[in-house]
Amino acid sequence: MKLSNLASLDASLAARGIKGLTGASALDRQIWEEYHRQHEELAPQGEALLSDLLTGDADAIIEVTTDAIDVLRPPVGPTEMMVSAKARRGQSFFRQAVLNAYGSRCAVTGLSIRDLLVASHIIPWNAAEEHRLDPQNGIALNALHDKAFDRGLITFDTELRLVCSKALRDHFADATVSQHFKTYEGKPLAIPAEAAGPKAEYLEWHRNKYGFKT
Repeated sequence: MKLSNLASLDASLAARGIKGLTGASALDRQIWEEYHRQHEELAPQGEALLSDLLTGDADAIIEVTTDAIDVLRPPVGPTEMMVSAKARRGQSFFRQAVLNAYGSRCAVTGLSIRDLLVASHIIPWNAAEEHRLDPQNGIALNALHDKAFDRGLITFDTELRLVCSKALRDHFADATVSQHFKTYEGKPLAIPAEAAGPKAEYLEWHRNKYGFKT
């Protein structure tokens, strides 16, 4: 019920006709606003608190999916510095938020093997300090399309359709390239109805960065 109270404050849910419960308190509103103001700081803290709650170790690595929570193998070696631990927790939060938003499926091919999926940053981690942990700065892609997206060989237009670079099109005669890229060119990202999808401004940044015409 508490989550449903918070849901009533979510504009993205309201836009889809989901109202949540009407009992949100002043404290609920305060927490909601504070979290969104300090998202980059609080998301890693939340990741650590959840790990501690489930395992007794704030540095344990866990993966939260829509139907299970798995405790993964902890890192081997000396204890990480606080900055590194915070970054790792933030990256873990981002991966889980993006993959879960896309139903653990590649938004281009539909591949549903989670171990082969990447929460691909639109604006890279090192260039998007204030947007690093925004799930709308991510797209669930398989490892091959993630690499192509990261290198600017593919992007997505204003209609969220896949666009291949000229450098990639020059290799369309190659059967493998054709199978994995030409096949999907012009097709829109598969985004679940309940997901917000990528922000237009982030994709515009990506297109501009790699010289795609808009």
